[in-house]
Order: sequence, then C-alpha cells, then structure tokens
Amino acid sequence: MVLNQSYEPLTTCSAIKAITLLFLSKADLIIARQDKYLKSVNNQFPYPSVIKLNQYKKVKFREIEVSKKNILKRDSHTCQYCNSTSVLLTVDHIMPKSRGGLDTWDNLTTACFRCNNAKGDRTPSEAKMPLLTKPFRPTYFNFFVMGLDKGGDEWKQFMYQ
Repeated sequence: MVLNQSYEPLTTCSAIKAITLLFLSKADLIIARQDKYLKSVNNQFPYPSVIKLNQYKKVKFREIEVSKKNILKRDSHTCQYCNSTSVLLTVDHIMPKSRGGLDTWDNLTTACFRCNNAKGDRTPSEAKMPLLTKPFRPTYFNFFVMGLDKGGDEWKQFMYQ
C-alpha cells in the first residue's frame, strides 16, 4: 500500500516498485512483512507492506466510470435478486432500457442469467423480485478498499482516519 505524505492511502503497487521508491528516497518504509524478504546475491531487504511518499501528492477528484466490470465489483460478484455467486453473471437494468432506463450507477445491478430472464422487461416490483441491496454510486475510496483483500491487518490502521 502506498500512503501519501499525510498518511492517506493512495494506491497499491508491486514490491519491486516499492523497493525502487525506497532506494530513490522518494518514500519511507512504514511496515515491512515479517515473513518475507527480497534477496539479492549479497543482501537481504525487508519486503515492504506499507510505504509513505516523502512528498505530498495532490490527488484530483476521481470518478469511477460505469462499466460491467465495475458494477460486478460494486455488487461483490453476487446476484442482487437471489444472492447467487454464479460465474454467469450479467448486468441488469432496474428500469428497463425499453422504458427509458439509463446506464447509471443507480439503475444498474448484478443479476444471474436466470434472474435476469425471469425479470424480463419489468421493474423488480412488477416482477415481484426485490433487490437485496440498493444500487449506489461508489466513491474512489470505496473501490480502493474493495480491492484490498490481500493487505490484511497491516493495512487496516491506515484505511479509515
């Protein structure tokens, strides 16, 4: 995990990129993994888990684009009608496109093929298929956190300040 100078999480990077930033004195090592090391012929280096940039990086407002991949990620690859985690998932328009439904965060949800076909050209209430969760527009930080399943407890202390 890469932290800004203010200890705000910015992104993740590979261990090689982190080591490069450390050797160029562009970052400081905050937390190293205890169970892993990077080895060269003559040296052994701590495997970085969290680094902090030495200069503050101004971050522009980042808006997450609406795409099938991002809708599936937001909904945790789970059908929002039957809670199935089937591999065959699609994106469903809550208000059907034929009735003027748009491709927006609030109108798109994840559905398995079976539920999508059962719902057809109707709204969830007309099809008597209530949504398990209400669709929402995720923030960049929400999306960043969703991708952090590999960081473990080391990263949690930097997530919500």
